[in-house]
Amino acid sequence: MWSMYNISILSRIVVDESGFVRRTIRYEQERGWREFTTSPEEPCDRYGHCGAFGLCDPNNTTEFECSCLPGFEPKSRSEWNFRDGTHGCVRKPGSLICSKGEGFVKLENVKVPDTSKVVVINGLSLEACEKDCLRSCNCTAYAIANISEGGSGCIAWHGDLVDTRIYTAGGQDFYLRVDERELGTNNTSIHSRTRPDLPFFDLTTLITATYNFSTRNMLGQGGFGSVYRGQLVNGQEIAVKRLSKHSGQGMHEFMNEVTVIAKLQHRNLVRLLGYCIYEEEKMLIYEYLPNKSLDHFIFDITKRAHLDWSRRFEIVNGIARGILYLHQDSRLKIIHRDLKASNVLLDASMNPKISDFGMAKMFGEDEIQANTRRVVGTYGYMAPEYAMQGLYSTKSDVFSFGVLVLEIISSRKNTECINGSQFPNLIGHVWELWNDGRVLDIVDPALCQPFSTDEVSRCIHIGLLCVQEAATQRPTMSDVIFMLANETPLPPPNTPAITFHYADSSKSSGATSWNRVSITALEAR
Repeated sequence: MWSMYNISILSRIVVDESGFVRRTIRYEQERGWREFTTSPEEPCDRYGHCGAFGLCDPNNTTEFECSCLPGFEPKSRSEWNFRDGTHGCVRKPGSLICSKGEGFVKLENVKVPDTSKVVVINGLSLEACEKDCLRSCNCTAYAIANISEGGSGCIAWHGDLVDTRIYTAGGQDFYLRVDERELGTNNTSIHSRTRPDLPFFDLTTLITATYNFSTRNMLGQGGFGSVYRGQLVNGQEIAVKRLSKHSGQGMHEFMNEVTVIAKLQHRNLVRLLGYCIYEEEKMLIYEYLPNKSLDHFIFDITKRAHLDWSRRFEIVNGIARGILYLHQDSRLKIIHRDLKASNVLLDASMNPKISDFGMAKMFGEDEIQANTRRVVGTYGYMAPEYAMQGLYSTKSDVFSFGVLVLEIISSRKNTECINGSQFPNLIGHVWELWNDGRVLDIVDPALCQPFSTDEVSRCIHIGLLCVQEAATQRPTMSDVIFMLANETPLPPPNTPAITFHYADSSKSSGATSWNRVSITALEAR
């Protein structure tokens, strides 16, 4: 709508045969009409200029102003080559929506698509808007409404997206639904599910820092991929965890780790410095810890001699404090689900730092236990109720901690068969010695005297309390901290979860790993 301040001036608007809107003013001196403004002024002002799922950028002066939204490609490549985007774009072959690991790519400074058929829900936050869109397989995008007042309410698009364009300045954020593959290739955008407050590292920086991921810079290798030592141009040392394409850890687990650890700050948790996504490459950048992981010491016949009892006791206490922070003291209640010796890193002073949060789960304040059909973790550290039924809680981590305590004292792996024992693992052997009154026989022979036998016996006792078969009988981590710091009497342990019976891998419907490194699914007989 428009009007003239000076009503004596005559003006008119005309829509011509090409669809242009021309505004003209009458000049009596010239006895004619003079054009004042014309719209559209540029191709992107024309409605649907780039078709469905197209994106118009008027600043692209060297190439065609039309491109396709992430996850889409031109419907007619020949027409596109002739700079005709009328028929728009279609999803790339193999692109799946309503699939595992999907999420949203954020586009900034956007004029949102045609809103004539959108769904508007008042009162929803940005996070709630995202969850609402994910629940519907037909929802293709969302944005926040009422941006002029700070943003409130939700706009959701279902079906084709028409008339989307980029502004140099202005516009708003727009969240487009894409599959897991597209999230990996769109390294300039942030996955709106997480919006991590972490620096994004470009691939070139990491290639330079690690000497092109040289084998001489490799710190370790496992089922997840490899870890490399690197040095940034400012001299800061970093550790780059480069996930293997065949590790089974997809975009969901990757972004889960970024989301969880970015919000945590504790001296006994490893510090995440940033992340990198480029095509199929997914990398996490951590602080560099020179002493690698705990398993490099306690399971090495030479290095374990460097760990006297006071150092081992401090490591036990540090791990316990880190877990307590996850369960109780952080802003989020977090279940790690994969606590093990290789996921405890050691800094230059041998202080322990818990790492690898790819399998972690966040709980609500009132949430006590959850269930999953996808059991993930490491053989020998998983609590029985989690391994057999998929039930996990803070007591699942308590069980893993108990295994760690016994491994640190004995320098033996829980999965290791011990000569002369009737039990197939470390827990069973310790229980056997406990009942025979010879529990100190489990102590690592490399642990030189003098050390407090009472303190060692107490730690073994606490370890057995943590690995009891019934989750309700295990202590909480706050109880564990108290028991480690005080000499109060401890309750007698009940029979621990000594062994489990797993289905034969050839008969199991799930994918089961038997490499004694990790197990992704298992079933009871």
